[in-house]
Amino acid sequence: MSGDQEQEFEAWAVSRQRGFLRSAILLTGDQSAAEDLVQEALLKVADRWSRLRHEAPDAYARRIIYNAAVSRWRRRRRETPMADLPETGVAGRSEAWVAGADVRAALQALTPRQRAVLVLRYYDDLSEQQIAQTLGVTAGTVKSQAHVALRRLREEFGVMVVEEAR
Repeated sequence: MSGDQEQEFEAWAVSRQRGFLRSAILLTGDQSAAEDLVQEALLKVADRWSRLRHEAPDAYARRIIYNAAVSRWRRRRRETPMADLPETGVAGRSEAWVAGADVRAALQALTPRQRAVLVLRYYDDLSEQQIAQTLGVTAGTVKSQAHVALRRLREEFGVMVVEEAR
């Protein structure tokens, strides 16, 4: 990467890192894992910056974050926990609404794809078409996953979802 390209990448990464981190936290429910996913995505984008910089580096990074979050979720499903240890996260490291236990609990109740659709739609403000491209599915799948996810949240968390939708 040339000096100009490196500066261009750094400016892009700094401007996007916070948003990617917020999305990754919502996808994983874990600050540390989210930071790892974002770093992995930024490294992969940096490796391909000369090709991606004029195309869609945001979509490419989101796709990496989503795929890595799903892989992490699958690995964790296979793990057998030895004991339930209390969470010892550092408060205040992310925005308050992301750190809220109710938001994390609600999102963790969804499947990884449903969680990704809601995060990309309501937190990243992507269109259905952009979400479909990011996740590698059709726009119809995005609509149905969003519908099912919102219905599930209403059923499980009732008042919280109704109040947030206003």
